[in-house]
Amino acid sequence: MAKNKPQKVNKRKGWFEVVKKIMRLAIKPSKFEYLGEEVQEGAIIVSNHVGTSAPLAWELYGNKPIRFWGAHEMNSGLIKMYKYQTRVFYHEKKHWNLHLARLFCLIASPLTNMFYKGLNLISVYKDSRLAITYKQSIEAINQGQNLVIFPEDSTKGYLDELEGFHKGFLSFARVLYKKGIDAPVYVAYYKKAERRYVIDKPVKLSELFAETSDLNVLANKLCTRCNELGKM
Repeated sequence: MAKNKPQKVNKRKGWFEVVKKIMRLAIKPSKFEYLGEEVQEGAIIVSNHVGTSAPLAWELYGNKPIRFWGAHEMNSGLIKMYKYQTRVFYHEKKHWNLHLARLFCLIASPLTNMFYKGLNLISVYKDSRLAITYKQSIEAINQGQNLVIFPEDSTKGYLDELEGFHKGFLSFARVLYKKGIDAPVYVAYYKKAERRYVIDKPVKLSELFAETSDLNVLANKLCTRCNELGKM
């Protein structure tokens, strides 16, 4: 397999770095505990979500070049974000009262909208626009950035023990591998109460796909490992 050639990394904009400095005054640092080598560049990181806690830990204290995958509704303008935040994120996943969520998001959504613009989020689509997701993700990998993906099945909310991983990120990983990019995959688990991120030893895409071509099997295996990290 050919090795991807790192290009110039697309860093966060200056105004967003200022916003992050302010946020660090209110959000305590998280500790990153590696069971193997540290994340370097051009990797795929799969993790539990824990609401906003895991993404913020990476963004504020991860100190690695990253791009997040996220629901396209959170990256499609203020109105769509407001609707998604109120009903899906706060009501369905975090189990808030719907009316309380709507009131809260009148303030939260404009701030979140600004924050997501600073993140340069990669939108994940469920239609033909998925090609855009793949294109931007491959560009990010080739720039030496790490993709941080939260594939957990959060139908019942954000649980301490994950019930499963959606296999969509593995479909992308297979496309990436076929293009000659044998990226390392890191499974990670964020322990909110301890402010501790446990990050497993990396496994190459070539190793994963040598085991089986069944993406459901691989998704279950990675989810099981994620839960194991959470018990460490």
